[in-house]
Amino acid sequence: MIWAVIQTSWRRLRNNKSELLLTFVVPIVFFSIFAVIFGSRDASSSTPKIKIAVCDEVQTDLTRRSVENLAEQKSLRITNRDRESISSLSRVHAEDLVRRGLVSAAIVFVKNESVESKPRVEVLSDSFDQVASQVLVAVVQRSVMTAQGELRKNSSLEMGLQNGTNPVIPAAFTGSALPFSPVPEIENVDLIGGKKTNPVVAMYAAGIAVMFLLFSATTASGSLLEERENSTLDRLLCSRLTMDQLLLGKWAYLTLIGIIQVCLMFLWGSLVFKIDVLRHWEGFAAMTLVTAGAASSFALLLASTCKSRVQLGWVSTIVILSMSALGGSMVPRYLMSESIQRIGLCTFNAWALEGYNKVFWRELPLEQLGMELGVLTASAAVFIVFARLFATRWERS
Repeated sequence: MIWAVIQTSWRRLRNNKSELLLTFVVPIVFFSIFAVIFGSRDASSSTPKIKIAVCDEVQTDLTRRSVENLAEQKSLRITNRDRESISSLSRVHAEDLVRRGLVSAAIVFVKNESVESKPRVEVLSDSFDQVASQVLVAVVQRSVMTAQGELRKNSSLEMGLQNGTNPVIPAAFTGSALPFSPVPEIENVDLIGGKKTNPVVAMYAAGIAVMFLLFSATTASGSLLEERENSTLDRLLCSRLTMDQLLLGKWAYLTLIGIIQVCLMFLWGSLVFKIDVLRHWEGFAAMTLVTAGAASSFALLLASTCKSRVQLGWVSTIVILSMSALGGSMVPRYLMSESIQRIGLCTFNAWALEGYNKVFWRELPLEQLGMELGVLTASAAVFIVFARLFATRWERS
Protein backbone atom coordinates (compact mmCIF):
# COMPACT_ATOMS: atom_id res chain seq x y z
CA MET A 1 0.00 0.00 0.00
CA ILE A 2 2.88 2.37 0.66
CA TRP A 3 4.14 1.82 -2.88
CA ALA A 4 0.64 2.54 -4.21
CA VAL A 5 0.61 5.87 -2.36
CA ILE A 6 4.00 6.76 -3.86
CA GLN A 7 2.81 5.88 -7.38
CA THR A 8 -0.39 7.89 -6.99
CA SER A 9 1.49 10.92 -5.74
CA TRP A 10 4.00 10.69 -8.57
CA ARG A 11 1.25 10.53 -11.21
CA ARG A 12 -0.42 13.59 -9.66
CA LEU A 13 2.88 15.48 -9.74
CA ARG A 14 3.61 14.41 -13.32
CA ASN A 15 0.20 15.60 -14.55
CA ASN A 16 0.42 18.95 -12.71
CA LYS A 17 2.64 21.22 -14.81
CA SER A 18 2.66 24.08 -12.33
CA GLU A 19 3.78 21.83 -9.47
CA LEU A 20 6.46 20.29 -11.68
CA LEU A 21 7.82 23.74 -12.50
CA LEU A 22 7.79 24.92 -8.89
CA THR A 23 9.47 21.70 -7.74
CA PHE A 24 12.21 21.22 -10.33
CA VAL A 25 12.53 24.33 -12.53
CA VAL A 26 12.14 27.27 -10.15
CA PRO A 27 15.06 26.26 -7.88
CA ILE A 28 17.33 25.99 -10.93
CA VAL A 29 16.18 29.38 -12.22
CA PHE A 30 16.97 31.13 -8.95
CA PHE A 31 20.22 29.29 -8.52
CA SER A 32 21.19 30.55 -11.98
CA ILE A 33 20.19 34.13 -11.15
CA PHE A 34 22.25 34.28 -7.97
CA ALA A 35 25.13 32.43 -9.63
CA VAL A 36 25.20 35.10 -12.34
CA ILE A 37 24.97 37.93 -9.76
CA PHE A 38 27.79 36.70 -7.56
CA GLY A 39 29.75 34.55 -10.00
CA SER A 40 30.28 37.47 -12.38
CA ARG A 41 32.29 39.25 -9.68
CA ASP A 42 35.09 36.70 -10.10
CA ALA A 43 35.85 37.90 -13.59
CA SER A 44 38.02 41.01 -13.58
CA SER A 45 36.22 42.40 -16.61
CA SER A 46 32.88 42.26 -14.81
CA THR A 47 34.00 43.36 -11.36
CA PRO A 48 32.21 46.60 -10.49
CA LYS A 49 34.53 49.56 -10.04
CA ILE A 50 34.10 51.99 -7.18
CA LYS A 51 33.04 55.34 -8.61
CA ILE A 52 34.84 58.15 -6.79
CA ALA A 53 35.75 61.83 -7.04
CA VAL A 54 39.11 63.28 -5.97
CA CYS A 55 39.71 66.70 -4.42
CA ASP A 56 43.31 67.90 -3.97
CA GLU A 57 43.51 71.00 -1.76
CA VAL A 58 47.25 70.59 -1.12
CA GLN A 59 48.66 70.57 -4.69
CA THR A 60 52.11 69.16 -3.80
CA ASP A 61 54.24 66.59 -5.60
CA LEU A 62 53.24 64.01 -3.01
CA THR A 63 49.50 64.48 -3.48
CA ARG A 64 49.81 64.64 -7.27
CA ARG A 65 51.72 61.37 -7.34
CA SER A 66 49.21 59.85 -4.91
CA VAL A 67 46.36 60.78 -7.26
CA GLU A 68 48.25 59.21 -10.17
CA ASN A 69 48.60 56.01 -8.17
CA LEU A 70 44.87 56.07 -7.43
CA ALA A 71 44.11 56.48 -11.13
CA GLU A 72 46.12 53.34 -11.87
CA GLN A 73 43.98 51.22 -9.54
CA LYS A 74 41.74 48.90 -11.56
CA SER A 75 39.15 48.80 -8.78
CA LEU A 76 38.52 52.58 -8.95
CA ARG A 77 36.86 54.82 -11.51
CA ILE A 78 37.68 58.49 -10.95
CA THR A 79 35.02 60.75 -12.44
CA ASN A 80 37.34 63.81 -12.59
CA ARG A 81 40.56 62.25 -13.84
CA ASP A 82 42.26 65.31 -15.33
CA ARG A 83 44.42 67.49 -13.09
CA GLU A 84 42.38 70.66 -13.66
CA SER A 85 39.15 69.00 -12.51
CA ILE A 86 40.85 67.56 -9.45
CA SER A 87 42.32 70.90 -8.41
CA SER A 88 39.09 72.83 -9.08
CA LEU A 89 36.83 70.42 -7.20
CA SER A 90 36.07 71.76 -3.73
CA ARG A 91 35.32 69.71 -0.66
CA VAL A 92 31.77 71.08 -0.56
CA HIS A 93 31.14 69.98 -4.14
CA ALA A 94 32.68 66.57 -3.48
CA GLU A 95 30.42 66.13 -0.46
CA ASP A 96 27.41 67.08 -2.57
CA LEU A 97 28.32 64.43 -5.16
CA VAL A 98 28.37 61.76 -2.47
CA ARG A 99 25.09 62.91 -0.89
CA ARG A 100 23.29 62.83 -4.25
CA GLY A 101 24.62 59.35 -5.03
CA LEU A 102 26.56 60.44 -8.13
CA VAL A 103 29.70 58.82 -6.68
CA SER A 104 30.18 56.14 -4.04
CA ALA A 105 32.82 58.16 -2.20
CA ALA A 106 35.12 61.18 -2.50
CA ILE A 107 38.80 61.39 -1.55
CA VAL A 108 39.89 64.79 -0.23
CA PHE A 109 43.55 65.65 0.35
CA VAL A 110 43.34 68.20 3.14
CA LYS A 111 46.21 70.61 3.74
CA ASN A 112 48.17 69.67 6.84
CA GLU A 113 50.54 72.53 7.69
CA SER A 114 52.12 70.82 10.69
CA VAL A 115 53.74 67.99 8.70
CA GLU A 116 54.22 68.73 5.03
CA SER A 117 55.18 65.16 4.08
CA LYS A 118 52.27 63.69 6.02
CA PRO A 119 49.06 64.54 4.19
CA ARG A 120 45.69 64.30 5.88
CA VAL A 121 43.18 62.49 3.76
CA GLU A 122 39.43 62.36 4.24
CA VAL A 123 37.39 59.60 2.62
CA LEU A 124 33.86 61.02 2.32
CA SER A 125 31.83 57.85 2.10
CA ASP A 126 28.23 56.72 1.85
CA SER A 127 27.71 53.67 4.04
CA PHE A 128 24.88 52.53 1.78
CA ASP A 129 27.75 50.91 -0.14
CA GLN A 130 29.32 49.10 2.78
CA VAL A 131 32.22 47.77 0.71
CA ALA A 132 33.50 50.98 -0.90
CA SER A 133 34.59 52.84 2.24
CA GLN A 134 36.51 49.89 3.65
CA VAL A 135 38.32 49.26 0.38
CA LEU A 136 39.10 52.92 -0.21
CA VAL A 137 40.88 53.49 3.11
CA ALA A 138 43.33 50.69 2.34
CA VAL A 139 43.80 51.78 -1.28
CA VAL A 140 44.42 55.42 -0.34
CA GLN A 141 46.95 54.49 2.33
CA ARG A 142 48.86 52.28 -0.08
CA SER A 143 48.82 54.92 -2.83
CA VAL A 144 50.13 57.67 -0.53
CA MET A 145 52.88 55.52 0.95
CA THR A 146 53.90 54.35 -2.51
CA ALA A 147 54.14 58.01 -3.60
CA GLN A 148 56.29 58.78 -0.56
CA GLY A 149 58.69 56.00 -1.46
CA GLU A 150 58.93 57.07 -5.11
CA LEU A 151 59.59 60.72 -4.24
CA ARG A 152 62.31 59.84 -1.71
CA LYS A 153 63.94 57.55 -4.22
CA ASN A 154 63.93 60.25 -6.90
CA SER A 155 65.24 62.83 -4.41
CA SER A 156 68.15 60.56 -3.47
CA LEU A 157 69.02 60.01 -7.12
CA GLU A 158 69.06 63.75 -7.83
CA MET A 159 71.32 64.46 -4.84
CA GLY A 160 73.79 61.83 -5.98
CA LEU A 161 73.92 63.17 -9.54
CA GLN A 162 74.46 66.74 -8.34
CA ASN A 163 77.44 65.63 -6.22
CA GLY A 164 79.00 63.83 -9.19
CA THR A 165 78.98 60.48 -7.42
CA ASN A 166 77.12 57.28 -7.99
CA PRO A 167 74.03 57.51 -5.83
CA VAL A 168 73.71 54.88 -3.17
CA ILE A 169 70.12 54.30 -2.26
CA PRO A 170 69.56 52.97 1.22
CA ALA A 171 67.74 49.68 1.36
CA ALA A 172 64.89 51.36 3.23
CA PHE A 173 64.33 53.72 0.27
CA THR A 174 64.04 51.00 -2.37
CA GLY A 175 60.65 49.76 -1.25
CA SER A 176 57.40 51.33 -2.33
CA ALA A 177 56.43 51.91 1.29
CA LEU A 178 59.14 53.13 3.66
CA PRO A 179 58.99 51.70 7.14
CA PHE A 180 59.91 55.04 8.72
CA SER A 181 57.85 57.25 6.39
CA PRO A 182 55.13 59.27 8.06
CA VAL A 183 51.97 57.19 7.91
CA PRO A 184 49.23 59.25 6.23
CA GLU A 185 46.38 60.35 8.43
CA ILE A 186 43.23 58.93 6.84
CA GLU A 187 39.78 59.67 8.25
CA ASN A 188 36.67 57.86 7.03
CA VAL A 189 33.72 60.28 7.18
CA ASP A 190 30.27 58.69 6.82
CA LEU A 191 28.21 61.57 5.42
CA ILE A 192 24.79 59.92 5.46
CA GLY A 193 24.55 56.73 7.53
CA GLY A 194 26.31 58.22 10.54
CA LYS A 195 23.38 60.56 11.21
CA LYS A 196 20.71 57.85 11.24
CA THR A 197 19.47 56.07 14.33
CA ASN A 198 18.86 52.81 12.46
CA PRO A 199 20.69 52.93 9.11
CA VAL A 200 20.23 49.25 8.21
CA VAL A 201 16.43 49.47 8.39
CA ALA A 202 16.46 52.72 6.41
CA MET A 203 18.43 50.95 3.66
CA TYR A 204 16.32 47.81 3.30
CA ALA A 205 12.78 48.83 4.24
CA ALA A 206 11.96 49.86 0.67
CA GLY A 207 13.21 46.58 -0.81
CA ILE A 208 10.89 44.50 1.35
CA ALA A 209 7.96 46.87 0.78
CA VAL A 210 8.23 46.78 -3.03
CA MET A 211 8.58 43.00 -3.21
CA PHE A 212 5.53 42.28 -1.06
CA LEU A 213 3.57 45.00 -2.82
CA LEU A 214 4.03 43.03 -6.05
CA PHE A 215 2.95 39.76 -4.43
CA SER A 216 -0.19 41.22 -2.85
CA ALA A 217 -1.22 43.06 -6.05
CA THR A 218 -0.75 39.93 -8.16
CA THR A 219 -2.75 37.81 -5.73
CA ALA A 220 -5.61 40.32 -5.75
CA SER A 221 -5.56 40.58 -9.55
CA GLY A 222 -6.39 36.87 -9.70
CA SER A 223 -10.03 37.84 -9.14
CA LEU A 224 -10.16 38.57 -12.88
CA LEU A 225 -9.40 34.93 -13.64
CA GLU A 226 -11.90 33.71 -11.05
CA GLU A 227 -14.60 35.88 -12.63
CA ARG A 228 -13.64 34.44 -16.00
CA GLU A 229 -13.84 30.83 -14.75
CA ASN A 230 -17.28 31.17 -13.10
CA SER A 231 -18.72 33.23 -16.02
CA THR A 232 -19.14 36.33 -13.87
CA LEU A 233 -16.97 38.25 -16.33
CA ASP A 234 -19.34 37.42 -19.21
CA ARG A 235 -22.34 38.73 -17.29
CA LEU A 236 -20.46 41.91 -16.36
CA LEU A 237 -19.51 42.59 -19.98
CA CYS A 238 -23.10 42.05 -21.09
CA SER A 239 -24.10 44.99 -18.89
CA ARG A 240 -23.11 48.62 -19.42
CA LEU A 241 -19.68 47.89 -17.98
CA THR A 242 -16.90 47.90 -20.58
CA MET A 243 -13.55 46.13 -20.37
CA ASP A 244 -11.81 49.50 -20.11
CA GLN A 245 -13.92 50.45 -17.10
CA LEU A 246 -13.40 47.03 -15.50
CA LEU A 247 -9.61 47.17 -15.81
CA LEU A 248 -9.42 50.78 -14.63
CA GLY A 249 -11.64 49.93 -11.66
CA LYS A 250 -9.46 46.96 -10.77
CA TRP A 251 -6.34 49.12 -11.20
CA ALA A 252 -7.72 51.86 -8.93
CA TYR A 253 -8.65 49.31 -6.25
CA LEU A 254 -5.24 47.56 -6.37
CA THR A 255 -3.46 50.91 -6.27
CA LEU A 256 -5.45 52.03 -3.24
CA ILE A 257 -4.77 48.75 -1.41
CA GLY A 258 -1.08 49.01 -2.32
CA ILE A 259 -0.85 52.56 -0.95
CA ILE A 260 -2.45 51.46 2.33
CA GLN A 261 -0.13 48.46 2.55
CA VAL A 262 3.05 50.52 2.06
CA CYS A 263 1.84 53.24 4.43
CA LEU A 264 1.14 50.68 7.15
CA MET A 265 4.56 49.09 6.67
CA PHE A 266 6.40 52.40 6.91
CA LEU A 267 4.19 53.55 9.78
CA TRP A 268 5.20 50.43 11.68
CA GLY A 269 8.82 51.11 10.76
CA SER A 270 8.47 54.66 12.02
CA LEU A 271 7.00 53.61 15.38
CA VAL A 272 9.22 50.60 16.06
CA PHE A 273 12.43 51.12 14.05
CA LYS A 274 12.63 54.95 14.03
CA ILE A 275 12.26 55.51 10.27
CA ASP A 276 11.60 59.23 9.86
CA VAL A 277 8.51 59.24 7.61
CA LEU A 278 6.92 62.54 8.65
CA ARG A 279 9.97 64.61 7.77
CA HIS A 280 10.01 63.10 4.26
CA TRP A 281 6.27 62.79 3.69
CA GLU A 282 6.26 64.57 0.31
CA GLY A 283 8.80 62.26 -1.32
CA PHE A 284 7.28 59.23 0.41
CA ALA A 285 3.78 60.09 -0.83
CA ALA A 286 4.94 60.62 -4.42
CA MET A 287 7.01 57.42 -4.52
CA THR A 288 4.27 55.34 -2.88
CA LEU A 289 1.64 56.57 -5.34
CA VAL A 290 3.62 55.80 -8.50
CA THR A 291 5.06 52.54 -7.13
CA ALA A 292 1.65 51.21 -6.15
CA GLY A 293 0.28 52.26 -9.53
CA ALA A 294 3.08 50.53 -11.44
CA ALA A 295 2.76 47.36 -9.33
CA SER A 296 -1.02 47.26 -9.92
CA SER A 297 -0.60 47.64 -13.67
CA PHE A 298 2.02 44.90 -13.72
CA ALA A 299 -0.25 42.59 -11.70
CA LEU A 300 -3.11 43.13 -14.17
CA LEU A 301 -0.73 42.43 -17.04
CA LEU A 302 0.26 39.10 -15.51
CA ALA A 303 -3.38 38.20 -14.84
CA SER A 304 -4.43 39.05 -18.41
CA THR A 305 -1.72 36.80 -19.88
CA CYS A 306 -2.53 33.74 -17.74
CA LYS A 307 -5.31 31.22 -18.29
CA SER A 308 -6.02 30.24 -14.69
CA ARG A 309 -5.34 31.35 -11.16
CA VAL A 310 -3.01 28.40 -10.62
CA GLN A 311 -0.96 29.44 -13.61
CA LEU A 312 -0.90 33.02 -12.33
CA GLY A 313 0.42 31.75 -9.01
CA TRP A 314 3.54 30.03 -10.31
CA VAL A 315 4.19 32.56 -13.09
CA SER A 316 4.01 35.48 -10.67
CA THR A 317 6.29 33.66 -8.20
CA ILE A 318 9.00 33.18 -10.82
CA VAL A 319 8.70 36.65 -12.33
CA ILE A 320 8.43 38.64 -9.09
CA LEU A 321 11.27 36.82 -7.33
CA SER A 322 13.45 37.22 -10.42
CA MET A 323 12.69 40.94 -10.64
CA SER A 324 13.30 41.33 -6.91
CA ALA A 325 16.67 39.59 -7.13
CA LEU A 326 17.86 41.63 -10.12
CA GLY A 327 16.23 44.87 -8.93
CA GLY A 328 17.87 44.94 -5.51
CA SER A 329 15.09 43.79 -3.16
CA MET A 330 17.05 40.66 -2.20
CA VAL A 331 20.65 41.59 -2.96
CA PRO A 332 22.03 45.15 -2.75
CA ARG A 333 22.77 46.34 -6.27
CA TYR A 334 26.25 47.61 -5.36
CA LEU A 335 27.28 43.97 -4.88
CA MET A 336 26.40 43.17 -8.50
CA SER A 337 28.61 43.58 -11.51
CA GLU A 338 28.04 46.58 -13.76
CA SER A 339 26.42 44.43 -16.47
CA ILE A 340 23.95 42.91 -13.98
CA GLN A 341 23.18 46.37 -12.61
CA ARG A 342 22.29 47.53 -16.12
CA ILE A 343 20.03 44.50 -16.58
CA GLY A 344 18.40 45.31 -13.24
CA LEU A 345 17.34 48.70 -14.57
CA CYS A 346 14.88 46.84 -16.82
CA THR A 347 12.84 46.05 -13.69
CA PHE A 348 10.85 48.78 -12.02
CA ASN A 349 11.99 47.37 -8.65
CA ALA A 350 15.35 49.06 -9.17
CA TRP A 351 13.75 52.44 -9.92
CA ALA A 352 11.37 52.18 -6.97
CA LEU A 353 14.19 51.28 -4.59
CA GLU A 354 16.37 54.10 -5.87
CA GLY A 355 13.51 56.55 -5.36
CA TYR A 356 12.84 55.42 -1.80
CA ASN A 357 16.56 55.46 -1.04
CA LYS A 358 16.77 59.06 -2.25
CA VAL A 359 13.90 59.95 0.09
CA PHE A 360 14.88 58.13 3.27
CA TRP A 361 18.60 57.48 2.90
CA ARG A 362 19.96 60.46 0.96
CA GLU A 363 17.17 62.78 2.17
CA LEU A 364 16.92 64.53 -1.20
CA PRO A 365 14.03 66.92 -2.00
CA LEU A 366 11.08 65.99 -4.19
CA GLU A 367 12.49 67.67 -7.30
CA GLN A 368 15.42 65.24 -7.25
CA LEU A 369 13.05 62.29 -7.83
CA GLY A 370 12.08 63.25 -11.37
CA MET A 371 13.77 60.33 -13.12
CA GLU A 372 12.36 57.67 -10.79
CA LEU A 373 8.84 59.14 -10.80
CA GLY A 374 8.91 59.43 -14.59
CA VAL A 375 10.07 55.85 -15.20
CA LEU A 376 7.53 54.36 -12.80
CA THR A 377 4.68 56.42 -14.25
CA ALA A 378 5.62 55.39 -17.79
CA SER A 379 5.86 51.74 -16.66
CA ALA A 380 2.38 51.89 -15.17
CA ALA A 381 0.97 53.29 -18.42
CA VAL A 382 2.72 50.71 -20.61
CA PHE A 383 1.67 47.77 -18.40
CA ILE A 384 -1.99 48.76 -18.31
CA VAL A 385 -2.08 49.25 -22.11
CA PHE A 386 -0.66 45.77 -22.70
CA ALA A 387 -3.04 44.33 -20.13
CA ARG A 388 -5.92 45.82 -22.10
CA LEU A 389 -4.61 44.30 -25.33
CA PHE A 390 -4.36 40.83 -23.81
CA ALA A 391 -7.81 41.17 -22.24
CA THR A 392 -9.33 41.52 -25.73
CA ARG A 393 -9.54 37.72 -25.99
CA TRP A 394 -12.08 37.67 -23.16
CA GLU A 395 -14.36 40.01 -25.11
CA ARG A 396 -14.15 37.88 -28.25
CA SER A 397 -14.96 34.67 -26.43
